[in-house]
Amino acid sequence: MKLNATPRLNAVMKAKGWTQVRLSEASGVPQGSISRFDKNSRHEDWHVFSIAKALGVEVDELFEIEESTEEGAE
Repeated sequence: MKLNATPRLNAVMKAKGWTQVRLSEASGVPQGSISRFDKNSRHEDWHVFSIAKALGVEVDELFEIEESTEEGAE
């Protein structure tokens, strides 16, 4: 089994009515890093935890997790 984690920060921010600037100020994460979050496959640990804490969500809510078998995975 393989797990794929797709970032979904923009969807969480939209649901909460937050802007990138507001999240940057609340989390201490640079706005540029926030704007690239959903496009990147690697994230600084402290960015992920700081963003989740600022938004009041669990870390796993920032990602869509999909399971696939090794045979079916690309």
